[in-house]
Amino acid sequence: MGFFLYDLIFLIVFGGFLVVFLIKRRRKLQREGVLILYRTKLGIKIINYIANKYKRTLRAIEPVVIISGYGLMAAMLFLLFQLVYIFAKFPEFVRAVKIPPLLPLIPYIPKIFNLDFLPPFYFTYWIIVLAIAAISHEFAHGIFAKSKNIEIKSTGFAFLGPFLAAFVEPDEKKAQKLKPKNQLAFLSAGTFANVIMTIVFFLIMWLFFVSFFNPAGVVFNSYTFSPINLSEAILTEDKLFVDYNGGLNLTRVLVGGKVYYVEEKNLNETGLIGAFEDAPALKAGLIGVIVEFDGKEIKEHQDLSDALMSKKPGDEVFIKTETNGDIKNYKIELAENPQNKRKAYIGIALINTKGLGLLSKFRGSVLFFKDANTYYRPKFNGDFMFFIYNLIWWIVLINFSIALVNMLPLGIFDGGRVFFLTVLMLTKSENIAKRAYKFSTYLLLFIFFLLMFLWFVNFIGI
Repeated sequence: MGFFLYDLIFLIVFGGFLVVFLIKRRRKLQREGVLILYRTKLGIKIINYIANKYKRTLRAIEPVVIISGYGLMAAMLFLLFQLVYIFAKFPEFVRAVKIPPLLPLIPYIPKIFNLDFLPPFYFTYWIIVLAIAAISHEFAHGIFAKSKNIEIKSTGFAFLGPFLAAFVEPDEKKAQKLKPKNQLAFLSAGTFANVIMTIVFFLIMWLFFVSFFNPAGVVFNSYTFSPINLSEAILTEDKLFVDYNGGLNLTRVLVGGKVYYVEEKNLNETGLIGAFEDAPALKAGLIGVIVEFDGKEIKEHQDLSDALMSKKPGDEVFIKTETNGDIKNYKIELAENPQNKRKAYIGIALINTKGLGLLSKFRGSVLFFKDANTYYRPKFNGDFMFFIYNLIWWIVLINFSIALVNMLPLGIFDGGRVFFLTVLMLTKSENIAKRAYKFSTYLLLFIFFLLMFLWFVNFIGI
């Protein structure tokens, strides 16, 4: 269970504290629509101090803040339409990802949906990330509003059922009297603050990782495979089970005199399918992170490549792997490399982000300090180091996600008001601006509905 048990205890304690807090202060709670607000004066002095002391600096960076807002809006719209295309074109992607496209930020998302490609998201993470993202976002709104001589009436917390949010409440009537171009800066300031938090914590994540983690093995994501035409294959009675990726039940087939192994679930397919090659790693059931090759310590892919170059086909080698602290030893006879028969061959496929999709390429570019084929081990106190690294990772991801989503030209987001003001400035017509605003809102709501429909249809396999 590890930290998970302590996190559940913290969730229960925090929930109990929140219930008691709200009961004791129920007279100060106010309902606005579906939200329950608890107004305070916390932070107003800090907002006023920063806005007054750095007024010139804030005005100087206003163009950057506004351009950043438009850039985030364009990026999010592009990603949204890309998502619609992917959901409609590649149903297997939807079934692999599992998570619905519209889901509130809740603790334990990876555990609930069994998402192995995401680190744990504890309740502790949720509270810390929410505090950093929401407070920086709302305070930035307040600071830029105050720099325009708009008074901040209150700060506080908003409750939508069990979900929490922070808010800063400026004098809305006075804010709306400003010229449209003067409203854009404080409307875009919240997402700009989230971008700054993304950059700051990304740098912290980078420095933390290179300071406290060392390369300690080679990760492989599959055995080598090739496309075959199943209609040309001769099935045999030979079966092979490999305890990899949840377990592979394989059947030996012959195609053109060559041996392949096909997953039993794919035997009813027609046409081209992917089949595993008759390679040493597959037949030995090699799994885990490769940490040693014939007595040589393996830290990175180059170490494995150099060790393999020193061998020839037919040599017997001992390979040591590690999986969650469990050590396994394998004795493998190396085969001929299909591309060069004089070279030795294990038969493992390594992750290559250069040849994968846009998302993988982006991830590989952003996490430039990590090699996708390398396993990294903390220098000391492993669980704690991973806990801190994953926390920073979530802070980066969620701040950037909030920055993107909040600039959608949709009524409930800052981007909705920015879009309305932009159309107003371009057309000089409030009626046209209102119609454009309403159209964009309904269009995006339709797209969200379409995404959920495509997810549901693809996920249940209709």
